[in-house]
Amino acid sequence: MAQTQQTSGARQTFGTRQIFGTSRRSFLRDVGLTGGAGALFATMGALGLAPTAQAAQRERPFRAPRASDFTLTGRAAAKVVVVGGGVAGLTAAYELGKAGYDCTVLEAGDRTGGRNLTVRGGDGTVDLYGNRQRARFADGQYLNAGPARIPQWMVTLDYCRELGVPVEVFANTNADAYLFNASAGMTEPVRYRTAKADVYGYVSELLAKAADKGALDQELTADDRERLVEFLKDWGELGEKLTYEGGERRGYSVVPAAAGTPGVLLGDVPTVSEVLASGVGRYFSFEFGFDQAMPMFQPVGGMDRIPQALTRAVGDRRVRTGAVVSGITDTGRGVTVTYTQGGRTKTIDADHCVAALPPNILARIPHNLGPGVQRALEAITPASAGKIGLEYRSRWWELDHHIYGGITETDQDVTHIWHPSHGFHGERGVIVGYYNYGADADAYARLTPEERERRAVAVGERIYGPKYRTELASSFSHHWRQTPHLEAAWHDTPGGPDHPRYKPLTEPAGRVHFAGDWLSHTSAWQHGAFTSARRTVTALHARVLSS
Repeated sequence: MAQTQQTSGARQTFGTRQIFGTSRRSFLRDVGLTGGAGALFATMGALGLAPTAQAAQRERPFRAPRASDFTLTGRAAAKVVVVGGGVAGLTAAYELGKAGYDCTVLEAGDRTGGRNLTVRGGDGTVDLYGNRQRARFADGQYLNAGPARIPQWMVTLDYCRELGVPVEVFANTNADAYLFNASAGMTEPVRYRTAKADVYGYVSELLAKAADKGALDQELTADDRERLVEFLKDWGELGEKLTYEGGERRGYSVVPAAAGTPGVLLGDVPTVSEVLASGVGRYFSFEFGFDQAMPMFQPVGGMDRIPQALTRAVGDRRVRTGAVVSGITDTGRGVTVTYTQGGRTKTIDADHCVAALPPNILARIPHNLGPGVQRALEAITPASAGKIGLEYRSRWWELDHHIYGGITETDQDVTHIWHPSHGFHGERGVIVGYYNYGADADAYARLTPEERERRAVAVGERIYGPKYRTELASSFSHHWRQTPHLEAAWHDTPGGPDHPRYKPLTEPAGRVHFAGDWLSHTSAWQHGAFTSARRTVTALHARVLSS
């Protein structure tokens, strides 16, 4: 599951102070404040200040342990108990298993995957508030309640290829999705393409006029100014007098068609003050994020195809679900893990342990790994997030709004509304009616599932119209802070995983090694879980061979 970064909703003005800066740095800073990262990066590019494209830098190729490692050294593979059957734990067991390690995975829940959860018809949950739900989605419909998208540079796609999990494109951004900032006075939504054209157009006009009138002479050379103005004419679709007056980038009220139907451009171009007051510019930097840029991908049929494939590769007989760990003891010569399964208390002894539980859960399990481990675990804080899947009897967003995939952004407590990126032109579909986090997610979590549905639909109806309510067939909501055995959507690791306070976790504590996306620089992404597990596997295997 990935956190979507929110920028400040505070309005920015573009007055004399911002245009007539005293340095190139302050000039670019103010461009960023007004037009967002897109305007800033494009302006830097026109001035020759943006970095050129670099060759892709990936981590060094990972070589999984092989059975021959033991054959060559004359050693026997060790026994490993993996605590936690999420992506990190399964990956550790999978990679170690390639060399013949005797791995056992203990998972507290009734399924593997951890926060990788896909909800289908018939699936049920009980949250920590006691809310019981049973999904009533039709066959083929599902909600990825946790992670739902994969950037193309992440190692997650490498595992999809290796494990035979087919993928398809996930539409992260869509020019025809909506933006809706009710708190800024918007009474109806605006298309993403229209808002973007207006923001880029007016930012271009202001910069072009400032440059043309010599206001930037102290910051730019004559050649700089000329190149900047030429760039802005095209980037902002400016007229001969360097003014923004709208254009085809905003869209059409009547689209171009056959001869005799040239199309009718959208009218009522707002003023620059109205555009800035709307606050829509805050959303455009999203698509420039390294982890959010298109194209993105998703497994065909649901994100849980990944842990399902990992579980098969590890071997079902090696995975024990419903096994709630209650103690981890380093004996000096091995590790003993105590757990409860089926009402019975059991123990398992191993040479080594990989602790891949969420840190907030791991911190509550009795252990003898030292106060440094405990302090490090307690320093990592869990985050809240929630989603609701709204299943509709028809794909009215395609039929009536011509929206295929992508995300509608709002300043309402639903935050994001996702249109499905699969099943196009089908009979039914599941919209993510809210993907929110923090205080908004906590507020929704305290409601009953029926109240969550009513509240989310009321917001969506303001954006899409009555079919958002009348075509609704069923819903299913999920909140991660209230999910047993997990109690977090992702984790905040203050200072980053390389901070000295986390050294007791990035290094083994006796014979216990740790793994999880929370011990990576891509927390909340499966990529972080995969890469953390690979790091742990490498360290554990090297240790076994050198012992």
